[in-house]
Amino acid sequence: MSRRLRRKVAKKGKEKVVLPSYPEIENDDGGLGFENKGFANWTSLADDTVIQLFSCLNYRDRSNLASTCRTWRLLGASPCLWNSLDLRAHKCDAAAAASLAPRGVHLQKLRFRGQETADAIIHLQARGLREISGDYCRKINDATLSVIAARHEQLESLQLGPDFCEKITSDAIKAIAVCCPKLNKLRLSGVKDVHGDAIDALGKHCRNLTDLGFMDCLKVEESALGNISSLYFLSVAGTTNLKWGLISHIWGKLPNLIGLDVSRTDITPNAVARLFSTSHSLKVFCALNCSALEQDVTFFATHNNNSNINNKGKLLLAQFSDIFKGVASLFADTSKNKRDIFFEWRNGKKKEKNLDVVMTWLEWALSHTLLRIAESNPQGLDTFWLKQGAALLLTLMQSSQEDVQEKAATALATFVVIDDENASIDCGRAEAVMRDGGIRLLLNLARSWREGLQSEAAKAIANLSVNANVAKAVADEGGINILSSLARSMNRSVAEEAAGGLWNLSVGEEHKGAIAEAGGIKSLVDLIFKWSAGGDGVLERAAGALANLAADDKCSMEVALAGGVHALVMLARNCKFEGVQEQAARALANLAAHGDSNSNNAAVGQEVGALEALVQLTKSPHEGVRQEAAGALWNLSFDDRNREAIAAAGGVEALDCPNGPNSFVDKAMIEIAGMRWLGPAAYVQVALAQSCSNASPGLQERAAGALWGLSVSEANSIAIGREGGVAPLIALARSDAEDVHETAAGALWNLAFNPGNALRIVEEGGVPALVHLCASSVSKMARFMAALALAYMFDGSDLQKRMDEFALIGTSSESTSKSVSLDGARRMALKHIEAFILTFSDPPSFSAAAASSAPAALAQVTESARIHEAGHLRCREEGYTQSCFGAEIGRFVAMLRNPSSILKSCAAFALLQFSIPGGRHAVHHATLLQSVGAARVLRGAAAAASAPIEAKIFARIVLRNLEYHQMEHSI
Repeated sequence: MSRRLRRKVAKKGKEKVVLPSYPEIENDDGGLGFENKGFANWTSLADDTVIQLFSCLNYRDRSNLASTCRTWRLLGASPCLWNSLDLRAHKCDAAAAASLAPRGVHLQKLRFRGQETADAIIHLQARGLREISGDYCRKINDATLSVIAARHEQLESLQLGPDFCEKITSDAIKAIAVCCPKLNKLRLSGVKDVHGDAIDALGKHCRNLTDLGFMDCLKVEESALGNISSLYFLSVAGTTNLKWGLISHIWGKLPNLIGLDVSRTDITPNAVARLFSTSHSLKVFCALNCSALEQDVTFFATHNNNSNINNKGKLLLAQFSDIFKGVASLFADTSKNKRDIFFEWRNGKKKEKNLDVVMTWLEWALSHTLLRIAESNPQGLDTFWLKQGAALLLTLMQSSQEDVQEKAATALATFVVIDDENASIDCGRAEAVMRDGGIRLLLNLARSWREGLQSEAAKAIANLSVNANVAKAVADEGGINILSSLARSMNRSVAEEAAGGLWNLSVGEEHKGAIAEAGGIKSLVDLIFKWSAGGDGVLERAAGALANLAADDKCSMEVALAGGVHALVMLARNCKFEGVQEQAARALANLAAHGDSNSNNAAVGQEVGALEALVQLTKSPHEGVRQEAAGALWNLSFDDRNREAIAAAGGVEALDCPNGPNSFVDKAMIEIAGMRWLGPAAYVQVALAQSCSNASPGLQERAAGALWGLSVSEANSIAIGREGGVAPLIALARSDAEDVHETAAGALWNLAFNPGNALRIVEEGGVPALVHLCASSVSKMARFMAALALAYMFDGSDLQKRMDEFALIGTSSESTSKSVSLDGARRMALKHIEAFILTFSDPPSFSAAAASSAPAALAQVTESARIHEAGHLRCREEGYTQSCFGAEIGRFVAMLRNPSSILKSCAAFALLQFSIPGGRHAVHHATLLQSVGAARVLRGAAAAASAPIEAKIFARIVLRNLEYHQMEHSI
């Protein structure tokens, strides 16, 4: 994330001349410390001034500045500039870390991101490190963390999160305890199980440990925590399976415990009361989003807004309490404005050491919990967010702690969003942020040289700008200039969020001219060239913003002059991501819409490959892409010079049928007309399957397996069905051999995707065979694929109509002579699909997952529901009845909307198997899910009141899997 330089300001008369690229250096006489001769002799600057200049730059700019001369290279290596290092925005492998080693001698504070950088930390040779903080830690394992601890025995603070440390176990915690005796702060998120011996090791070896956090863990040994007598602060926010009866007896005896955070847990009112009565040292008790407390009428009435402090002198912070008033009660002077209490504390001249420590911890605890609540977005919090939640986030964004600022900005960007797929935000929350001065505050953070703050602030500005009133405020406060500058960042995350902000702002006609004047158009075009490979998010945002701007006549000319035509055609030709294709085609359509007022129409038509690319996009499986590409060709056809070229590129046929062969019968006729020359291998394997019903299980398995592999192709699938391959596969499905079950079920699953084959399976008696597999096969995979085949066959209420269509065009020679009871077959199929799904449903686990927002609870359900072999399955991208990319995935997503609750659960269960991290094709399936807009449908299924609990929980897990894959892709 490139950090913006502070601007040098020269005064000329009464006006300021802004020179972007240099720090703000100004002396009393209004000059720059040099004679006003039109240039500055930078080499005459004092060393301490140059070092101060270096300290205001990010590492990229420091390196560039240090390369200008030998003197500045030496000054750029000054120890005072290298006591802190933030590697999150940089790719840092072992070689890069080794190159930094000479400067790592004085390093005391390090922030990093991801496993690769974690593995490289030891190559920095920074043995004097005092603080390490990391995020994106899902892949970091015990070995990596143990080596880090062993090489940095001076370590005093270690923080990993807020994402989950899923591969870290108690063994690593023990290694930390043994190797880092000076440790006073340890915060870990998402560790599955923290054993007592690991906690005992911390208490034994880390005698100065005062701040301990095990957040969002599946289980923590409560009694062992009660033995660490040095603790001042303890957080178990979001952790599950805690025994509160035991805790209330043991933790109350901790002699020095001042602050305790149990937010997002199931703590009971009795446990709170006992802790308050037994602990003599406890001062601050955080219990935000604890449903058991909020639902207890008596507890609520006792501790409501007017009673933050109980008679034992304990401060309780909960959603129903006035948090600002409660924090203010910690100070002797209670006359101050309660809403300004954090500001007053930060800027107060008289500091009380003990209270400073409490407030510093409290800022962190609140920022972490509010971020988690914003991410899970539980129901019923509108009042909390409007009354004090938004104000708390804005207050925390002014913290002196960088990680608190970032978490607060991220939470602010998240809590306003209702539906990110449709760019919907809560207007009330957005305007609450604006009323409390949040826009100016966010823009100030976006000016920071710290790229982490730049990115999170730009993201919040982008999300808030969906609201027209907020967008106006952003523009009025100079936000367009700031975002245009950030869009030029060398850091992809910063540039992406800035481009998103410009995209949202460019929706308003009144902002388009200002974006052009600020150089935003050039920045957006340059982004496309800079991130043309591997930057789908930034490319979609840049192309979307250019599409909005190109709708304006003057701005469209600016886009063309900045090289936008070439950039957008490059995207249309080369990018395979649906969102980018759609926005690039829309931008080209808008550029070509001004034929009477400028030459852009001709410019687009004459750009090499433009027309061919647009014609190809009209054949896209995505309706949005087809529509925008057809619109662009339509606009271009108004230019005489373009018409012949469009026809030569095949555009006439495309425009005659812009939606492609979507008619079910039409497409069937097209496929069947070509049947005699498609997939000849299918005929051979069908014959083999027909001849081996009495053969050895090995031959049966191979014959069915060959048909399974061939049937992945839609053309071959139709050929297999037409040539009589269904009946032998049904016979093989009745085999006694488990391996034959799997291959036969897999082939029937593929065949059932086609409605004509689905009819054949029903007619040939395949439903009872698949039901038998689904109910009684020893192979989980066979049962799974049999259930999916049955779901394909009966996932539409229009099944009879679809099968009738195939009967009319002669897909089955015996269809007129067979009487099939589809309703009876459907009832039988659904009954056994439901029974199969319920075998993976553990009521206690599902209830815990439904009642808790902690991801650890979902992880427990995932582990019990996972079919490991299913990770090797790859869903097809082509489809017979699906017009969208990722046909099978699209069908399961559509099934989530099916009226049948059984099919909803089946679809969610299938998507869970296909998207679990670690699966062979999980990343591919995640891409397909994103392409078909699955997130919105999954959220609807997870929140549907009428959906069964299995469908809800499985849908939530799939959403979590998608978030994981998105984070992995962004590293």
